[in-house]
Amino acid sequence: MNPSSNQLRAIVTGASSGIGKATALAFAKSGIEVALVSRSAKNLKIVADEINALETQAKASVYPIDLAIVDRVKLKIAEICDHFGSIDILVNNAGMAYTNSLSNTTLEDWQKVIELNLNSPFQCIQGVLPQMRDRRKGTIINVASIAAFNAFPDWGAYGVSKAALVALGKALSVEERANGIRTVTISPGSVNTPIWDTDTVQADFDREAMLTPEIVAQSILHTALLPDYAVVEEMIVTPSGGAL
Repeated sequence: MNPSSNQLRAIVTGASSGIGKATALAFAKSGIEVALVSRSAKNLKIVADEINALETQAKASVYPIDLAIVDRVKLKIAEICDHFGSIDILVNNAGMAYTNSLSNTTLEDWQKVIELNLNSPFQCIQGVLPQMRDRRKGTIINVASIAAFNAFPDWGAYGVSKAALVALGKALSVEERANGIRTVTISPGSVNTPIWDTDTVQADFDREAMLTPEIVAQSILHTALLPDYAVVEEMIVTPSGGAL
């Protein structure tokens, strides 16, 4: 793929549904080329077809990657940079939710949450940093959660993983701003996505009162399109009725 030199290009992880899909669509509608990353090639193709049918020059490409296989993530993301073109924006959105009391959380489950919600974004970051540094330009957007700041019963492992992601963003910001790289951490309250239907989540919230993925996506787009001399380093977006 050889887009023009002034064409913005982004990687969006977890792009097959929810916030990732909404973000990919919002980016494409704004003229940003999108590399779609998720496990399911089939589901990614559905999103890519929807984007490529839009009346815009921005197109999407599909990159099926299992981000839970953490030791391969850095290389896979670097390969996307080589194939798709230099990446201007990385959106670390992929992750998992998990509910259980800390006393009943097994070490295996704990490690799965930390691997996907923290270690995998860390490896995605390392995958894009070399070419961002070479160009002295780039925006890295990490999708955390209100659970990083507020403790909720049975959400301990998840909250810890997201709090660590917030800390990762802060450390990355102070290390890379001199290299022209901006770091953004967006922490939404509850968002009505398929994550609530996964086997690892047992929760009974009013999903109609939650944020929509599109609202979060517009917040992500706003931070991505700020002029290079400005950055929103941290943003909390919650439903007007509360974090739930």
